[in-house]
Amino acid sequence: MSFGQQFLDQVDASAQDFTFPFLDHGFYYAVDVRLHVYRDEKHWAVVFETVGFNPKARSVTDALTGYGVRGGSQLNRVENIADLIDDDENYVGGVPIRVRGQDLPVQASPGEYFAEVVRELVPEHRDLLLADESELRALVPPDLPEILRLEAWHHPDVLVERPSREETFQLIAKVLDSGNAHEYRPSQAPNTHWSNWPESGNA
Repeated sequence: MSFGQQFLDQVDASAQDFTFPFLDHGFYYAVDVRLHVYRDEKHWAVVFETVGFNPKARSVTDALTGYGVRGGSQLNRVENIADLIDDDENYVGGVPIRVRGQDLPVQASPGEYFAEVVRELVPEHRDLLLADESELRALVPPDLPEILRLEAWHHPDVLVERPSREETFQLIAKVLDSGNAHEYRPSQAPNTHWSNWPESGNA
C-alpha cells in the first residue's frame, strides 16, 4: 500500500475513533494550528498541531496528533495560568503570560475571556505556542526529513465528511507518494483560523 493511501486510511480511522483533530472541539477554544509532512524512501509521518484553551482543565495546550508514527503529545504552554484567570476563566489583568519561561506582555483588559487573550498572542508569539524542533522530534525520527509545512489549510468537519475525501488530504497523500511538495496545490481557501470554528469550546 502506498504512503498516501496509508495516510488516508489512518485519518479516516482516526475520525471514526474521535481522535482526529477537531477544530470545533467542544472542550477547547481553538487558537492556532500547524501541519508537518515528513518523508523519505522508506518512511513517512504527518503531524497536526492544534493549540487551544481548555477552560475545564484551565490549561492552554498544543496537541500533537501524529500519523505514520506512534502516539502524540499534549504540550502545556501557559506556565502561570493560575495567576492569570479568575473563577470564570476571565483574565485578571496586569499580569504577563509566561510561555516557555518568557513573560509576554498582555494588552488585554481585566475581565476579557482568557481564550481571546491567548488568541491575541498570535501571530507575534505563535512560534512559542507551537512546537519546536525538539518537541516534534520526540514523535518523528530525527533522520526523517520534513518536506512540507502548512500554516493554514482547508480542514474537514469530520462529523459530516471523511477526511480522505477532503482535497487537502488527498493532496498531502500525493506529496507522500511522490516526495514532491509541489504536488500540494489546493484550490480551496484555508479555513483553519479559529474564527471559522465558532462552536469550539462551547461544550
